[in-house]
Amino acid sequence: MLLLFVGLMLSMLLAALNQMILSTALPTIVGELNGVDQMLWVITAYILAATIVMPIYGKLGDLIGRKGLLLFAIGIFMAGSIVGGLAPNMEWLIAGRAVQGLGGGGLMILSQAIIADVVPARERGRYMGAMGGVFAFASVAGPLLGGWFTEGPGWRWMFWINMPLGLLAVVVVLFHLHLPARERTHPHVDIAGMVLLAIATTSLVLAGTWGGTRYPWMSAPILGLLALALVTAGLFVAVERRAKEPILPMNLFRERNFILTTAGGLLIGVTMFGAIGYLPTYLQMVTGASATNAGLLMIPMMGALILTSTVSGFLVSRTGRYKWMPIAGALAVTAALLLLSTMGPLVAVWVICAYIAVMGAGLGLTMQILVLIVQNTFPNRVVGTATASNNYFRQIGATLGSAVVGSLFTARVAELLVERLPAGGAALDGGPNSLTPEIVSGLPDALRLPIIQSYNDALTPLFLYMAPLGVIAALLFAFVHEKELSRVIERDAPVSAAPDLSAGMDAQAERKPASGGRI
Repeated sequence: MLLLFVGLMLSMLLAALNQMILSTALPTIVGELNGVDQMLWVITAYILAATIVMPIYGKLGDLIGRKGLLLFAIGIFMAGSIVGGLAPNMEWLIAGRAVQGLGGGGLMILSQAIIADVVPARERGRYMGAMGGVFAFASVAGPLLGGWFTEGPGWRWMFWINMPLGLLAVVVVLFHLHLPARERTHPHVDIAGMVLLAIATTSLVLAGTWGGTRYPWMSAPILGLLALALVTAGLFVAVERRAKEPILPMNLFRERNFILTTAGGLLIGVTMFGAIGYLPTYLQMVTGASATNAGLLMIPMMGALILTSTVSGFLVSRTGRYKWMPIAGALAVTAALLLLSTMGPLVAVWVICAYIAVMGAGLGLTMQILVLIVQNTFPNRVVGTATASNNYFRQIGATLGSAVVGSLFTARVAELLVERLPAGGAALDGGPNSLTPEIVSGLPDALRLPIIQSYNDALTPLFLYMAPLGVIAALLFAFVHEKELSRVIERDAPVSAAPDLSAGMDAQAERKPASGGRI
């Protein structure tokens, strides 16, 4: 079990690390590649690609097994790292990030689903808590490594570091991941559902990304994208109702806990990536922190997230009680957003670190517990599909949060710089699009102070706008039904979503102990 868990944590580390590793390096990367106006796509491309493939990996894992898919996902992720490491311009860099996301989505989903294959729900809390700790570690180690590479051997090493980590994960998974045997079947792949889901997701994210920046919100391109998203989403629902093996079964939405945790997780995803995705950039441009120090300043969030995630996991395994945790977590996230909205150039750095710690504490109480609630709601044979579906909507929130916040932040920064800099920034070499923290720190006060204030005034109001989302999430979690956590693993539920899954969800007495699997 130890070696199996090490392999899963390595896979999760690869995916989680690369959601955040570029954050501290973004100002330098976009300055070197002359692409400040494309900055948000470096993060959004990865999250969008990962979001699209999550339900696909989840369903295929339920149908054909997860080990081979996990190895495939690692390979795709490493291929994307090579593209990013060799990227000569912003377009190739964004393409490499998208390929990374195609693998990263599988790494996140399959790691969580495999734990459900081998550990009963009542004991799963401590394992999920540890995986939450991996995410927390990556959320700070990513920016820290990104800063160190940027100031040391170069930002391209943020991609090359994935090669040894990926190879190590392959070796561990290949030789030490032994899952319970599955019945051999001839799966019916839901190609139409996959295509429609990809179109709907991409259209929605493009509308959020381009709205208010490249095009006005009420312009024909944005309205067209929103209309396309609605039409393809409707077609997707119709196709899934008829599909023999739907990638996102509609029967999942018969369960109240799934609906509540999925909707609340989406809102938390918006706040999480909308906030922490651009905090390292803020710390560099406003407080004057170096790329490495900006990563170090995120450590309070990591410490708080690891603490609350691990403690909550052990408490769940010991007591079986969990409902209060996501409620408290959502309220803590709300408080953190309100505090972050008060930041300014004169606020002490340790105060900002305290605000970030409150955010980490809230996320640690929320994210992994939501996955556990969903997994406890459904039989093991569909746990991959259920986990992936829940994570898909959370990632939709993350993608929209990253895209919309990034879009508003980028547009507002550009607007304020033109308004506040002498002659619209004409005195800057390369113009405002080529600003890096090093350039800003060397400017005279007449140029430096307006730039610092512009970055502050562009980002901090967005935290205030997101705060109500945390309150709504807490209200949703308050209606979650706290079902008893199962002490066994059922493997006999049908894979197809056509029957009513709820028949096997509450029959705890009929569940059979796990057997036949070599761990």
